[in-house]
Amino acid sequence: MQAMILAAGLGTRLKPITDDTPKALVKINDRTLLEITIRKLIENDFRKIIINVHHFADKIRDFLDSNTFAADIIISDETDLLLDTGGGIKYAQRFFDDSPVLVHNVDIISNLNLKEFYQYHISDDSIVSLCVSKRISSRYLLFNSNNILCGWQDVKKNEKIIIREEKNLNQLAFNGIHILNPQIIDLFPKEKVFSVINAYLKIAEIEDIHAFISNEIKWIDVGKIDSLEKAELLTKNI
Repeated sequence: MQAMILAAGLGTRLKPITDDTPKALVKINDRTLLEITIRKLIENDFRKIIINVHHFADKIRDFLDSNTFAADIIISDETDLLLDTGGGIKYAQRFFDDSPVLVHNVDIISNLNLKEFYQYHISDDSIVSLCVSKRISSRYLLFNSNNILCGWQDVKKNEKIIIREEKNLNQLAFNGIHILNPQIIDLFPKEKVFSVINAYLKIAEIEDIHAFISNEIKWIDVGKIDSLEKAELLTKNI
């Protein structure tokens, strides 16, 4: 099975730590976020892992060179231009085979069973599966009663995008983990830099994109300084 770790971000919310360290190498209980994610993927039988890099790319390369992992690890180098989540996936397309790709944000820590999620994606015959849960967030993906993506909402900014008009849409928060069939990348925007969520919303006008609802998930986005201590506690309990 193949996976991609999105590790190219600037980590601006983790300043000043990321002034001289890439977000992927921020440590939680003496292990980097990148190592935590790689080992979780390997534990769930992912043996081909693509990692995109930009911010302090050389430091990430050095880290990978100095550690041994039981997987084929490939670098997708965005040093010249940070491509955002969608652009990064599109740029890495040349490294994918034809099987589904699990995409995992490097700053997400959870107890999600990735193998179970992957099997769900295959059995559901979906082109994209998004791991979501019912939790408080400022932004939500909107799904109908069949768990098909119908829109997006930012409750703080009072913004909403509806691409399928249906009643009683469910607000579900995206957990930064998703699976896509590589063929869908051909429907991504022609631009180099774009958000994968924006791409999915456009594709959802013509294709069904499914929710994988995991309400029991233990999860944290290690995106801010105040989340580091919570992440340390979480990693001790999963």
